[in-house]
Amino acid sequence: MSTDRIVVVGQLARDIVLQVDGIPEAGTAGDVSGRREMLGGKGANQAVAVAQLGVPVSLVAVVGDDFVCDQLLARAISDGIDVRPVVRRRGAPTGLIVEVLEADGQWRYLQHLPESVLLTPTDVDGAANLLRDAGAVTIQLQQPADAVKTAIRLAREGDALVVADGFADAGIIARADVVRADEHEAGMLGDIDKVLDSGPELVAFATTDGNLFAWRGPRWGEGRLELPLTGGPVVDTTGAGDSFTAALTVALLRGDSPADAARKAVDAAGDTVRRPGGRPDLGRDDRSA
Repeated sequence: MSTDRIVVVGQLARDIVLQVDGIPEAGTAGDVSGRREMLGGKGANQAVAVAQLGVPVSLVAVVGDDFVCDQLLARAISDGIDVRPVVRRRGAPTGLIVEVLEADGQWRYLQHLPESVLLTPTDVDGAANLLRDAGAVTIQLQQPADAVKTAIRLAREGDALVVADGFADAGIIARADVVRADEHEAGMLGDIDKVLDSGPELVAFATTDGNLFAWRGPRWGEGRLELPLTGGPVVDTTGAGDSFTAALTVALLRGDSPADAARKAVDAAGDTVRRPGGRPDLGRDDRSA
């Protein structure tokens, strides 16, 4: 029997954001004007956003057995995330993502996400009961295909809303209820109507100027909506898609229409781009500050 719990399947990593005025030339040094270290990775970012929006959330991910994993898991617990499904991989380093963020909002990532901290089917099987009982399951398609397929299968054994985030082969996309893709991923997936024809009931594609939503099926009827970007001046686009996916999933799980859920998703992304780093801050009553 499904609940209102959301299970997020994806990456957990240590995020370091270094703000700089510009990138120094080779062989020279540059000063860092700001530095932030935080719980990160696409899966953790989504789980934080879900918790901030008031929905119980569990995270299926992998950490290493180094000194930093305990700090990250403690941070996740304090954020209200159930980390029981997180696998500690013996001998592996916890994933690391270093973002170099320039003053104009341009970013570069240096990431160390070795195979040892990616999910396997066995890892996902360890969370089988949670996935079967979830109200919704969000899955980052950047994880290995076999792990993704296992997560979808287990979610389908229950009655979860399956939300796929990213690009994957047609067989995986066809088994999702909702598909979200950034602009690059949307270009690889192709025409939004053809994606709908393949099986999903709702598809959200980022575009150059906003987001395009299309839905079709017995659950929500049929519709189409294009929304512009929100949020004012952009400091950093990192994590915007994660907040978007989390807010969209929460709204749909609570029974919102696709149009209303779409607006909440766009607003969540617009809020996140106002700060450096991918960590969301969606739980405040007043986000104008």
